[in-house]
Amino acid sequence: MSVDPMVYETQFFGFTPQTCMLRVYIAFQDYLFEMMLVVEGVMLKKLDAIPGCKVSPSQIRKCTEKFLLFMKEHFDKLFAKMEEMLLQLVLNIPKNVLLPEDRVQEQYPYSEEEFQALQEELRQLQQQCRAEAALEQALRAELEEQKVVKAELEKILQCFDGVESICREHGAGNFRESFALLTQNSKKLQDVLKDVEEKSKKMKQGDQLM
Repeated sequence: MSVDPMVYETQFFGFTPQTCMLRVYIAFQDYLFEMMLVVEGVMLKKLDAIPGCKVSPSQIRKCTEKFLLFMKEHFDKLFAKMEEMLLQLVLNIPKNVLLPEDRVQEQYPYSEEEFQALQEELRQLQQQCRAEAALEQALRAELEEQKVVKAELEKILQCFDGVESICREHGAGNFRESFALLTQNSKKLQDVLKDVEEKSKKMKQGDQLM
């Protein structure tokens, strides 16, 4: 079999010429084997019809195998010539022939260095696209999170508005001012509590010394 990859022919036919020839070879070989089995069967029937014939089936099989080996050797030689002819004259695309899908290369030729540069540029663009897609996904996630936070804040504001309305109905004045005053008093109370705790610790330490 030919070892030439024949890439251009594979592009055109959709299969490698060597694969085509291999399948043809196998088909011819299978047909040869089947034909020899038929010939053997006919010979056995003819010999059975001859009275006193002493040729056994095993002898017929040995003769058939020898004849098959002889035929296969000659077949391989003939097939090698046929393969060479088909690969050169039938399944071969001449060097001066350009396939229609490759004519654009004739109009816009480029060197190996230019091709490598385009490949590198394409790789960088793909990386940039992936980075932008990841950034867009992160922004979408952040936007969804902001929507959730906004919804919670709106609930809190509605709650404050409700409390303020109740305070007004009961003459408690401005709820926001009252809440600010309550926060200040709470801080003062925390400071006083902290001061009391510190004095209590000092008194306990003095009792222990005495």
